[in-house]
Amino acid sequence: MVMELPLLLILTVWVNARGVQSALPPNCSYPPSQWCSSLDSAAQCGVLKQCLERDFIRSRQTAEPVEVALYYESLCPGCRLFLVEMLFPSWILASGIMSVALVPYGNAEEKVVGHKYVYQCQHGEQECLGNTIEACVMNMTGPAAFPIIFCMESAADVIKAAESCVGVYSNVSWSSIMSCVKGDLGMQLMHQNALMTAALKPPHEYVPWVTINGEHTDDLQKQAMSNLLGLVCNKYKGTKPDTCVMGQHSQHFRSYCHNN
Repeated sequence: MVMELPLLLILTVWVNARGVQSALPPNCSYPPSQWCSSLDSAAQCGVLKQCLERDFIRSRQTAEPVEVALYYESLCPGCRLFLVEMLFPSWILASGIMSVALVPYGNAEEKVVGHKYVYQCQHGEQECLGNTIEACVMNMTGPAAFPIIFCMESAADVIKAAESCVGVYSNVSWSSIMSCVKGDLGMQLMHQNALMTAALKPPHEYVPWVTINGEHTDDLQKQAMSNLLGLVCNKYKGTKPDTCVMGQHSQHFRSYCHNN
């Protein structure tokens, strides 16, 4: 799934996740996903400049965005660290040249019991619940999904944070999310994640497992874990945004949950 949101919203999510108070005009009656839907909504919510800048960035886009896919587990410490500290910030800075797909499944095991799929997850039942919540969030909240998942994964308790994160960054009800989680839709979404994970070539050996434009190599993984923005900027074939100069800053993430 391609994830896009107005620049101000993703910066607001990033700031809020770190406990800093941000302010929006009190007369803003639109959910974040609709702030840039019209000039009226953008003006009312005080984001007209940011929405116009987003459209300008899109107009300058000269090539297809680099496709970054993350195969992960909701409670794997290394996955959480990479998603929060590397993937989400890179997505913000690489606005317009990078798309993100999230596949929460990782090292889980799928079995058929009767007419249903059931799952055993590496970090227990709570991780299976977290994976399914995040799959349902992606299915039901559209462009707000990545900020919601970032909000969850930034919290001390991923599961407890889920309801408030959904409420802050979307207009989808928590009861609808949980109906998905507990019903056939959630089961089918997890089955699709299981199929996508099983189809990886080469097969994944650990998570976080990263593919770039559908490809995984040891070298691409190493680059993604240390300097994802720089990797995306190097792979992008169009006119590079000014933020690509920031891709020279490197971090080093070495925490993995292995597929034993």
